[in-house]
Amino acid sequence: MFHYAKTEVPQSPISRRRMIASLSIMSVARNLAHAAQGLEGSRAAAPGMIIREKEPENLESDFASLDSFLTPNDTFYVRSHFSVPQVDVNSWRLKVEGHVSTRLDLSFEQLLQMPSETKPVTMECAGNGRVFLVPKVDGAQWQLGAVGTAEWTGVPLSALLERAKILPGTVDVILEGADAGEVSKPSRPAKPFNYARSIPFDQARAGGVLLAYKMNGNAIPAAHGYPVRAIVPGWFGMASVKWLSRIVLAVKPFQGYFQTVDYAYWVHRDGMPARVPVGELQVKAQIARPAVAEVLRAGAPYRIFGAAWSGGSDILKVEVSTNGGRTYALAKLLGKRVANAWRLWEFPWTSPPAGRHVLMAKATDAKGRTQPLTRDKDREGYMINQLLPIQVSAR
Repeated sequence: MFHYAKTEVPQSPISRRRMIASLSIMSVARNLAHAAQGLEGSRAAAPGMIIREKEPENLESDFASLDSFLTPNDTFYVRSHFSVPQVDVNSWRLKVEGHVSTRLDLSFEQLLQMPSETKPVTMECAGNGRVFLVPKVDGAQWQLGAVGTAEWTGVPLSALLERAKILPGTVDVILEGADAGEVSKPSRPAKPFNYARSIPFDQARAGGVLLAYKMNGNAIPAAHGYPVRAIVPGWFGMASVKWLSRIVLAVKPFQGYFQTVDYAYWVHRDGMPARVPVGELQVKAQIARPAVAEVLRAGAPYRIFGAAWSGGSDILKVEVSTNGGRTYALAKLLGKRVANAWRLWEFPWTSPPAGRHVLMAKATDAKGRTQPLTRDKDREGYMINQLLPIQVSAR
């Protein structure tokens, strides 16, 4: 048992803005409850996984099964844009080229001979929580499980950049995978192309990026990028390119498909909208238990449990509301702070009398950023970190 501080929201007349927000929360909660009813029939063969798309393979973890800091390899969510490429590790090469003094062409064995690092990193799909959006938007309808934390082992990208002797004026580091194909959106290249994303040069040099070949102590599974994938701490998963085959140093910002058409959103600068790429993780807390639409025993003790994370900052606190956002109380953060990894948390609760109830969790990071109440529509189908209502029933 632990003590927690309670923060009461001052009593005041209900404003039009709050009323609209409350109605929106209830609408989302109802949509989620309906979505949850169909999950059992869509589970993949691997226990705890939900099929979102069969080809290319896109699998979601059952977030309600969260029970440890690290996510096992076989229940870590899978996000693929094209089919898994057939890679022969004996002939695989990693090329480093572009604005460099020395081009590199490394074999897997040569990469293994370089000094390595091992660290846990939380990875989240930029569309995680898309099923919460009203009205519905295009893309895989992830619920809560397109996120996980694994311990990654690999060579620091900075070591390769140093060996390649990067030339002055480099601004972007382009990461290209071996996977290739076509996309179905109206605005698209006319021919098949490889998946590629870029990160700023400063991020590549000092951001702790790994060229990983192990996941939780084992060789990276094929679906997760075997033999080598990038791991970009603090960024959404689209930057952690799988089946890595080429690194290109560029003197201009990369304008690739998955940088400008997909995985991009709108910002307003000087009164004008501008398209920018999705990058850093947003501050966010998710409730794992109770699950969406779970039925609880009325008046019984219950441990509300979940995880929270943020890009480039630590989680400072998590607050929980059991009455649809009217009041909040502090949850207990579990374990120790780990850079670029989620923080598990818990909240003791006695479930109320019979009826429907809306639970919400709100995270704040060390930079003072807190989850917003409402959705920024300029983000379209990405970076979904507004407060997520979980509707449950007590009987």
